[in-house]
Amino acid sequence: MSTNNPIPRPGSAPRGGTPARPAQRPAQSPTTTKAAAAKPVVKRPAPKTPPTLVKPAPKAKARRARLLVSKVDPWSVLKMAFLLSVALGIITVVASIVLWTVLDTIGLFDTVNSFINDIQGKEGGTPFDLLSIVSLGQVASFATIVAVVNVVLLTTLSVLSAWLYNISATLVGGIGVTLTDD
Repeated sequence: MSTNNPIPRPGSAPRGGTPARPAQRPAQSPTTTKAAAAKPVVKRPAPKTPPTLVKPAPKAKARRARLLVSKVDPWSVLKMAFLLSVALGIITVVASIVLWTVLDTIGLFDTVNSFINDIQGKEGGTPFDLLSIVSLGQVASFATIVAVVNVVLLTTLSVLSAWLYNISATLVGGIGVTLTDD
């Protein structure tokens, strides 16, 4: 072992029995240092080597599984149908309020009022007022009642459909579904 490398590392023994020496820099004279500082150093790119071609792994076949939906749990259908019908009810109420606001903003109610009053004439008595029939509060109340009825009906029909599917699946075997793994 040489004294330059006090800790020997496995697999780093010098070849040929000669100790490894660190590379030494040649001493530069002051004139070459000034000349080297004046010239810009241009580094040339290393020559390009062609990339090594690696064969891609063969594409695995997609796995397929053929399954049958033989039973649908009515309780899970009830929960999902209730949640979706409540969301639909909220959309119904909000959409009816927005629609009423847009119709009022464009002046549709005033136009209808003046049109009916022109048809009725002056002998008709009291002038017609459409907003007394379809005010925002009445429209929102009606939309809320429709939404509640829809929640009850859609939830009931969904559970009934799940129950009927389970009965027919016992007779026919269910719906076949093929699943693939991409």
